[in-house]
Amino acid sequence: MEYIFDTHAHYDDEAFDEDRTELLGRLQEAGIGAVMNVAASLESCRSTIKLAEAHDWIYGSVGVHPSETGEMDQEGLQWIKEQCDRPVIKAVGEIGLDYYWEEPAHDIQKKWFEAQMDLARQVKLPIIIHSRDAAKDTLDMMKAAGAGDIGGVVHCFSYTREMAREYLNMGFFLGIGGVLTFSNARKLKEVVEYIPLESIVLETDCPYLAPVPNRGKRNSSLNLPYVVEAVSQLKGVDPETVMKVTWENGKKLYRL
Repeated sequence: MEYIFDTHAHYDDEAFDEDRTELLGRLQEAGIGAVMNVAASLESCRSTIKLAEAHDWIYGSVGVHPSETGEMDQEGLQWIKEQCDRPVIKAVGEIGLDYYWEEPAHDIQKKWFEAQMDLARQVKLPIIIHSRDAAKDTLDMMKAAGAGDIGGVVHCFSYTREMAREYLNMGFFLGIGGVLTFSNARKLKEVVEYIPLESIVLETDCPYLAPVPNRGKRNSSLNLPYVVEAVSQLKGVDPETVMKVTWENGKKLYRL
């Protein structure tokens, strides 16, 4: 049996408070072999550590999402660095730039993106990149930071084929999730057709971005077979191959 690796989830989110234990039990039965639970704030770093330490098939990342960088200071950065020593922590993220919202100011986002990339280099962990409406600045900053030497994944990839090529040249994986099943995802479908399967990792970003036919509902790793099916059709390979290759990619990404 092939297992699925959900390389980007938020099971510490309050959306799962009512049935978290039961749901996580069902994931394993459904062939979800590993999950990366991704932090987005200092508070979710703590809840992610707790979750990952309670389940041997769940890993964690620590980092502060661009929209939460207003809360960051040197003390917070130092604390994140210390958490990277924990065996369950396998990445720094999600970090990056998000220009969809006005706040925090772009220079604040950039300051802490740079600082967290530097931290990842020091602790020798891959980075999980969040980039929304900030294609050029994200890429420019990653190049300036030598992110190719750090390694990692551009989560929920939403840019062009040309931009995908830039990231592949840096050795980054691209995170592909439920958006691939949306009828208006033409650009993303072109990207998936274009990039090698060896560069794709599967993700949910749950509780967000549930695929069709569950679009708009709470997402979970149980929906990943829909994404597998979409990738398999675009790549012209069977679903088992998609699961097998992306499982290996996930292990490679997080150095497991």
